[in-house]
Amino acid sequence: MREDGRGVADRRTMLLEAAARVIARRGVRGLRVEELAAEAGVSTALIYYHFKNRMGILRATLEFINDRADRYTGERDPDAPPLDARGELLETLLLEFQDDLEVRENSTAWGELRACAVFEPDLQEDVAKSTLVWVQDVAELLGHVHPQAGAAALAMSAERLTALVEGLSSRWLSGSLPLRHARDLVVGAVDAELARLAA
Repeated sequence: MREDGRGVADRRTMLLEAAARVIARRGVRGLRVEELAAEAGVSTALIYYHFKNRMGILRATLEFINDRADRYTGERDPDAPPLDARGELLETLLLEFQDDLEVRENSTAWGELRACAVFEPDLQEDVAKSTLVWVQDVAELLGHVHPQAGAAALAMSAERLTALVEGLSSRWLSGSLPLRHARDLVVGAVDAELARLAA
């Protein structure tokens, strides 16, 4: 592999993909640099070169899974018919519930990192920022449906919807909630929030 800017970026991405897999499979507490190196097929020295320490790995993985989620919830088939504002909001939230290995891995790793933040104060700020960005994105989508709604009402609706998606995702991933039912619950919640904003 070339060690120019692109080669280093590709290797870093490969390491972050491996970190997301290990965290999804073993949890944050089960993340060992040696296991990550084995998963990625590299030396532990290379892991430390890219991330300095364990917290650096966690922070970079959090950013990576957020970017990956932005990609799979934001990409649309260019040949698909355009969506109205409600359809765009629904699609964005429902794409968190795909029976796809990358989505399952991403959602599981996100849940593990969020749970770890309870015990890792150094990670709390990063998780809070990531959550805030997600809430703001959903509030903006809600605002496209109801532009007359106030910022505070939009933010509260977005908080409820994102918290629901996280909870339903955990239940779905753990096998206690069928995928179709999780998606139906999200649709019902979106309709309830939109009705509340319209009132």
